[in-house]
Amino acid sequence: MKSQTFAIIVVARDAEVARTIDRLFPEGSVQVSRESSIDRVLERLESASYDVLLITSTAFKAGEIDGVELLEVISAKSPATQILFLAAKQDIRLAMSALKAGSYQYARLPIGDEELRLLIEAAVAEKQQTMPSAAETAGRDAAPQELIGRSPQMQAVHGQIRLAATTDIPVLLSGETGTGKDLAGQEIHCQSDRKNGPFVPIHLGALPAELVASELFGHEKGAFTGALEGRQGKFEQAHNGTVFLDEITTIDEKVQVSLLRLIEQRRFSRLGGRKALSTNIRLIAASNQDLDDAVGRGVFREDLYYRLNVFRIVMPPLRERRGDISLLIEHFLKRYNTSFQKNIAGIAPDCFALLESYDWPGNVRELKNVVQRAALVCDSEVILPKHLPPRFRPDRPVRQKMTFEVGTSLDEIEREVIVRTLTAVQDNRRRAAETLGISRRTLYNRLRKYELI
Repeated sequence: MKSQTFAIIVVARDAEVARTIDRLFPEGSVQVSRESSIDRVLERLESASYDVLLITSTAFKAGEIDGVELLEVISAKSPATQILFLAAKQDIRLAMSALKAGSYQYARLPIGDEELRLLIEAAVAEKQQTMPSAAETAGRDAAPQELIGRSPQMQAVHGQIRLAATTDIPVLLSGETGTGKDLAGQEIHCQSDRKNGPFVPIHLGALPAELVASELFGHEKGAFTGALEGRQGKFEQAHNGTVFLDEITTIDEKVQVSLLRLIEQRRFSRLGGRKALSTNIRLIAASNQDLDDAVGRGVFREDLYYRLNVFRIVMPPLRERRGDISLLIEHFLKRYNTSFQKNIAGIAPDCFALLESYDWPGNVRELKNVVQRAALVCDSEVILPKHLPPRFRPDRPVRQKMTFEVGTSLDEIEREVIVRTLTAVQDNRRRAAETLGISRRTLYNRLRKYELI
């Protein structure tokens, strides 16, 4: 096929398929993004264009949104995006449903490298017959998302963002999962003198530990098994712009040392390279965990912590700014009315009461997903309780409470909290991690620690 850059979004429970695709095509010819479930796919399609959407059947089944309905919406909203469905042996019937809903093609897992490459090339060729590539139109079609909120807490955050944007010092964004740390980082960039440079977000918690250093700093040919050619890292790609490092606490000691050197000297080396490279970037880091505690436990370097914690912004959880809930619902509903080509007038009073009384452990991100799902399945002029996920129904069980005797070890308490949370969310580990306010990698580490997997 012609040498042309194209964009793929992979929806899979692990990173293996995305890594394989990145390896199968020449450097610079493919842009690969990844989500672990289907719930955030529409959000991604709102802010960028993709030539190919590749979904595995396990990820297709793992989301809260109905997968078939989602594919129907994508087919109507983004008809140029070719949808490929990779089905496990037991999910062939599901593949048939996906084809009817709008998939371009399907294949059975496991799939060989050559078959996967040909399948993607065929899908891209089909798309290119009538449409320009996603890489050519992504910048034109991208719609920046807003950090919504008029509460006193959010007014203070907006003021801090404006102040941070006037400087070039490192910023540390802290707060629970889903509070909008990524949007705050983007706001700082867009209001700063670097606004015309690239904004490069990196979700460190979603990267396999062994690939973090290569992703950040790049690598030379032969630096490790499979490194068939040299590759730029994100810090090179973000020259004269901003790098946003999400879930900063997940990086290991070696990467922390390299990051500290970059901050202090503005220089770094690719993996396997001896040449020192310089870069001009603004660094914004984010964490949903207590960095002071991580330093105290010896898992995060104190010197790096102080380098990052020059200007700190704490994002408030949604339960502490309930006055913004109605504003956020109105904003998201307007967006999804446009996306789904619907004309939903609003939220029924009894439905709004359920949303307002909820604790929102997943914060604004959870609220957005709930409104998105409700708008997708809504079959009336207003959103009703029946359009909400089961946990919002009037007859939903009361949230469980736990008590522990004085003297119970922290490990025993943590293990019990994890077990109860997994039970409450029907063993959905993504939701469990969001409820607990930790990354999925941290959750899996705890599950292994307590021999729960």
